[in-house]
Amino acid sequence: MVAYYRPGRLSEALAMLADAPMTVAAGCTDLFPATERRALSGTVLDLTAIAGLRGIAATADGLRIGACTTWTDLLAADLPPAFDMLKQAAAEVGSVQIQNAGTVGGNLCNASPAADGVPCLLALDAEVELASAAGHRRMPLAGFLTGPRRTALTGGELLSAVHVPRAAMQGDSRFLKLGARRYLVISIAMVAARLSVDSGRIAEAAVAVGACSAVARRLPALEAVLRGAPAADAPRLVRPDLVAPALAPISDVRADAAYRHEAAAVLVRRALAGLIPAGVPA
Repeated sequence: MVAYYRPGRLSEALAMLADAPMTVAAGCTDLFPATERRALSGTVLDLTAIAGLRGIAATADGLRIGACTTWTDLLAADLPPAFDMLKQAAAEVGSVQIQNAGTVGGNLCNASPAADGVPCLLALDAEVELASAAGHRRMPLAGFLTGPRRTALTGGELLSAVHVPRAAMQGDSRFLKLGARRYLVISIAMVAARLSVDSGRIAEAAVAVGACSAVARRLPALEAVLRGAPAADAPRLVRPDLVAPALAPISDVRADAAYRHEAAAVLVRRALAGLIPAGVPA
């Protein structure tokens, strides 16, 4: 027998969660396939009626994305070019029906190594906001994801929002994904890249790779080499020794580890090539 609750206030949801363990539900696009039954069991806490958990809003230090914001919401939002990669990922998160139901918070809490939104949010220096009856706390997204299907959530906590700092909202961005086909497929490798260019040189670089490690990862060694370099040189600066050490791909039915290493480097080069400003000589 399933007990189902759909509170309208976050405080109410947190009080329920503090009382007893529950299955937290939002879009359910990952939850239902993982259940492998016709229905969920136990006690279900549906967050979709809590208005404060959905939507995108400017804050004093950047941008707040509510945990129940859908991929369709993101696609419709008026966001600066630094978020183009997140919109490009949103457009490839399953079918339109999945985009209408699936949520940003659910994508993060599911903690799949191939979650499309994660590399983009890492390249935006995102932090997650975690709420419980005891209060709120924030932490870097990179620290929140601890392994495949594992996060830093503790008992009684919900992921309530994602925060992007103003400093990371600069520049242009791009997302590229490699799979057996364009849509409705789990990635072999994916890349999110953000470049801020000033007077033909790279002022800031952020590059993240997904589906090639237990969790998506930034490439700090490559980013350090890119900063200060001529923008036109960016693709040529991508070397295996600046990409491979940050990754730990597995071999599975979609691709072997060696192929994923090579694919990641190729995708990074292509993403950076697509971010060279018009008029900058190649």
